[in-house]
Amino acid sequence: MKNYLIIGGSSGIGKELVTLLENEGAHVIATFNQNKVKNRPHVKYIKLDVTVEPLNLEELPEEIHGLAYCPGSINLKPFKRFTDEDFMQDFQLQVLGATNIIKQILPRLKKSEKASILLFSTIAVQSGFSFHSQIAISKGAIEGLTRSLAAEFAPLIRVNAIAPSITNTALASRFLNTPEKLNLQAQRNPLKRIGKANDVAEAALFLITPKSSWITGQIFHVDGGDSKIKQ
Repeated sequence: MKNYLIIGGSSGIGKELVTLLENEGAHVIATFNQNKVKNRPHVKYIKLDVTVEPLNLEELPEEIHGLAYCPGSINLKPFKRFTDEDFMQDFQLQVLGATNIIKQILPRLKKSEKASILLFSTIAVQSGFSFHSQIAISKGAIEGLTRSLAAEFAPLIRVNAIAPSITNTALASRFLNTPEKLNLQAQRNPLKRIGKANDVAEAALFLITPKSSWITGQIFHVDGGDSKIKQ
């Protein structure tokens, strides 16, 4: 049975990924910060705030076959209101949180010899949107980290990232909390609908498991065509 560690596995895309891995027969260790979830036969939840504490390695198996780092934030504001403090909070959560987790479990990933790391970016890094400078900087760092680690860790560990468009999760709820907002965002998308957590989680399942054994160093846009198609 393969072991997977999902950081931020109690809500949104991370929660969906946990369920998909569970259905595949994997053993999953998932972390939560505020949204506590009950353990299941093949899923163990542990509390973790990635911005202030290290993983308790005693909670983890000696060999880990896949890591997904799912925590994120969507803080949009005009550039003139951008502060160092705001940026550092995002960077701490989305970049330093990921690098610290990877460092802590790297020996356990290497032990499996065919492991996978999955990170998350956003289409705003490549497409460019107003008021997205804060998130684009930190997620741009994630894309650079993905490619650099893919080179450094090959051939033992594959590293990829997913860059979604806006997805109907709790993280994006303030942008999708009325029928009007939902319809507006849907009409902007080439496929005329908002992405669901499962849409992204299915891609994540592919990338974190051996199904994608010849893929590394890639940024996958799971966005209904939003980053490439203009209508």
